[in-house]
Amino acid sequence: MLVACNCDYGCPCNVNGHPSTGKCEGGWTWHIDLGRYGDTTLDGLAFSVFADWPGAIHEGGGKAIGRYDERADDAQREALATLIRGEAGGPWGVFSTTYDLEEPQPAAFDVQIDGAQSRYTIGDSAELELQYLSNPVTGADIHPSMNLPEGLLVRALDLFASKTFRVNGSVAYDHSGRYAAMGAFEYSG
Repeated sequence: MLVACNCDYGCPCNVNGHPSTGKCEGGWTWHIDLGRYGDTTLDGLAFSVFADWPGAIHEGGGKAIGRYDERADDAQREALATLIRGEAGGPWGVFSTTYDLEEPQPAAFDVQIDGAQSRYTIGDSAELELQYLSNPVTGADIHPSMNLPEGLLVRALDLFASKTFRVNGSVAYDHSGRYAAMGAFEYSG
């Protein structure tokens, strides 16, 4: 999973804090190596949710857009849209109570997972490119991580900066140079 938002590095929301800027604008992209929803295989597909909340996520009142991989067949599209809408529970079921979601739409996903070189382009909807954080004194790359044993989305994150993070459409922002992270996920239900 790749995540980016408008917060300072580390994102206080990860530890029940309030967003660095008072509001939350961010998104998550899941690339599924191996997975299924019911009998529907989702291997190699991706999907995203991008949201804009007027305050902290848990305070609600947000709006969101969802995108799913246009390469999906009909059954896969319905499975991915079901996940995005929160109808299958899990983290999306929690988030879906905090925003109004537009009907998920297909998009061309180009996702590359490779540490600090990870990136994605999602049609004309969004783009993210990671980069290492820098030590403010020496300028050297630093490699922080965060353990979240009770994390809703992941149990561990590698922390980065977003070299580029832009979202376009009815939810739109540019938070390049802000918080970004990457972590492996595993959900079942």
